[in-house]
Amino acid sequence: MTAFEDHPLRYELANELHARPFPSIAAPASAVFVALRPKRDAAGRDRAADIAHLCALLDRYGAPHPKPHATHYSGQIGRYTLKWESHTEFVTYTAFGAGHSERAFDGADFDIFPEDWLAASNMERVTSALVRVQPMPEQADLRETLGAWFVQESVAVSYVLDEAALIAGDFHIDPNGHMRFAVFVMPATGPQRTGRIVQRLCEIETYKTLSMLGFARVRSLGAQLAKFDAQLSGLMEDMTRSETPAEATLDGLLSVSAELEALSAAASFRFGATEAYEALVHERIAVLRETRVNGRQTFGEFMMRRYDPAMRTVAATRGRLSKMADRAMRAGDLLRTRVEVERSAQDSELLSSMNRRADAQLRLQQTVEGLSVVAISYYAVNLVSYAAYPFAKALAGLDKGMLSALVTLPVVGLVWLAVRRIRNRFH
Repeated sequence: MTAFEDHPLRYELANELHARPFPSIAAPASAVFVALRPKRDAAGRDRAADIAHLCALLDRYGAPHPKPHATHYSGQIGRYTLKWESHTEFVTYTAFGAGHSERAFDGADFDIFPEDWLAASNMERVTSALVRVQPMPEQADLRETLGAWFVQESVAVSYVLDEAALIAGDFHIDPNGHMRFAVFVMPATGPQRTGRIVQRLCEIETYKTLSMLGFARVRSLGAQLAKFDAQLSGLMEDMTRSETPAEATLDGLLSVSAELEALSAAASFRFGATEAYEALVHERIAVLRETRVNGRQTFGEFMMRRYDPAMRTVAATRGRLSKMADRAMRAGDLLRTRVEVERSAQDSELLSSMNRRADAQLRLQQTVEGLSVVAISYYAVNLVSYAAYPFAKALAGLDKGMLSALVTLPVVGLVWLAVRRIRNRFH
């Protein structure tokens, strides 16, 4: 049997689909999550520095290191299981542990990530969260617990995965600087399913925060877009005025168009990332299969009311920027056409002027040629008269005046023929 040759990446790509399994979490439990992002050039950062920072944490707990070019890691650090993932422009650390602190959402739980270790990362925190997992309480206790843990005006509560668990969160940053999420698990729900719910909550929070970076970018672009819009409107008005030089208006349009293209190129990555993150947020919420709890808003409804308007603003600004660039380009094309038409008219007028000058020069040349014939003939007649006079007087008794009269017409004719032949030869 002949063996087929495998593609060198076949096994690596197949294993990639199974490289990031969901954690296994049994209630009661707690999870501590943080997402870190470089301050500049996040997408082009040094990935080796990410690994080195992870290894610095693992060394504190005597845990084994990941592979040199790893993009994910899972291992034990103390009583927690650490899950690390490297993404396009950020990295995430999630620590899962059995049991939870006596006080709900105790800031001391975050000490699993030492403060000096975080400071040494040269990154900034995108978001962090504390997740508390516990068995489902009685309805009366549940209402009291939700009222004590979350801001009631914005809390989102829903059953998920066919009522396998109940999730809750208000998307507020607590006094310790973290988001809070609670997962109340039904008795029949297994650890794998609970782990999926917790990971989905962390992903929703991360992608929601990262997509809001696009909204912040849009707000910073508002003044610039308003300035470009006013400049474009002014230049379009100048195009309709015949007294405004087309070349000056074209220079202004080209300058605005270049600035718009530069702005669009600078914001393109953030706009594209925001669109991708927004899709992930809605996808992660959709797979939770939410159902309402006692008339409270679900996570999907919270996003629809609080999050989606910001994303629509980003999409609208992206479209506005693109349309302004297209508008400037179309105006430039129209103005270039106008300039070309004006230049064609100027060229046509110039050619007509040159033709007129050529005609005048031709007439002047003909006049000069006529005068030249007269002048040459005058000198030729005199020369012939001087040369022929002795012979004419001796042979025919002609005086000088009569001789000049007789030779004038032949000499003039010969000179005219000679000048014409010379002119025809050079033409």
